[in-house]
Amino acid sequence: MAPAKLLLVLPVLLLTACRSLPDSALPPLGQSSFSLYQQQTRGWLAQHRQFQTTDHLQELQWNGPQEWRPPADISSKPQKGILLVHGLGDSPWSFHDLGEQLARQGFLVRTVLLPGHGSRPEDMLHVTLEDWQRVVDEQVTVLRKEVGQVYLGGFSTGGNLVTDYAYRHGDIAGLVLFSPAFKSDSRIDWLAPWISWARPWLRDPEAMATTQNPVRYLNVPTNGFAQFYRSSAQVQDDLAQAYTKPVFMVVAEHDSVLDTQYLLDTFSHRFEHPDSRLIWYGEAPATRDPRVIVRTDFLPEQRISQFSHMGMLFAPGNPLYGMQGSVRLCRNSTDAQQTELCEQTGQVWYSAWGYQQPGKVHARLTFNPYFEWQGEIMRAVLQ
Repeated sequence: MAPAKLLLVLPVLLLTACRSLPDSALPPLGQSSFSLYQQQTRGWLAQHRQFQTTDHLQELQWNGPQEWRPPADISSKPQKGILLVHGLGDSPWSFHDLGEQLARQGFLVRTVLLPGHGSRPEDMLHVTLEDWQRVVDEQVTVLRKEVGQVYLGGFSTGGNLVTDYAYRHGDIAGLVLFSPAFKSDSRIDWLAPWISWARPWLRDPEAMATTQNPVRYLNVPTNGFAQFYRSSAQVQDDLAQAYTKPVFMVVAEHDSVLDTQYLLDTFSHRFEHPDSRLIWYGEAPATRDPRVIVRTDFLPEQRISQFSHMGMLFAPGNPLYGMQGSVRLCRNSTDAQQTELCEQTGQVWYSAWGYQQPGKVHARLTFNPYFEWQGEIMRAVLQ
């Protein structure tokens, strides 16, 4: 094997060799139906989850695979189905509002729980990209047997997984992508596979007050970032070729995680279908692509300074992440004083991770004021 190829393969070999957890440390896979997959996954979560509230049944509902069916007056047997895949450290709750929205548009909607998620961050120490790909492969196969057209949707790392699947399977009808993590804004993300075996955590969990909330991890093992990097490298290889099916894509200009210019260029030059649309939240970018729709992400009347990586997924009325939601993400930077002020005050501004402005306290923006309008653009693309 050539030295250059050996350098590419070695991180994967190291990750495979280091995987020592028994199969019981990951949720069971291999089910032949979604209902069985849902039932067995929730049963596994009941035994393995580190619960954050006293309402264990509610947390199992939030973190387990979900299904939404279209109203009976639209179709007794849905002709279209979509499988939604969450991002790194997240859970099926990411699609709580989007699932309902797509079901109203006539889709049979399902979500999956990626192995290593939903239980406790330690369960991601030995998970692999292949584990994530397997659950997507299995549940697309199940969905394909029940509907005529299969679409795929993903948030962040989930966007990588579904895009790679669509490139490998020509029968996928189209894609729905929220903050797809095709390329991070870090120049050293390639190091994650090399150091994950030597430094399991980038942030020591013992030094944190909490490592998760009811629906997502607040700390992720280095191996999680390593598998994310592998997924992004794989999808970048895919994107060397054009994709010709309709794509609905949403990006926040001030996303603190992703290379948004790369996402804009990818949409314009690789996603060729004339009905595809990119919603860009921010200032108007330098592009002549008429398929790019721009909306400002500075909304001072709602105390929004800029949109975040995750915010476009949730409606303002979301019970956890909405304007009056019960979960506020105050750790929005490394500034401990700002975090404390955010937790103590009722009047906060909202932004992406890391944004600060004198005289204002910022929490992470976790809702989208344009959610219903965004859904209508999505409907037009998919229909």
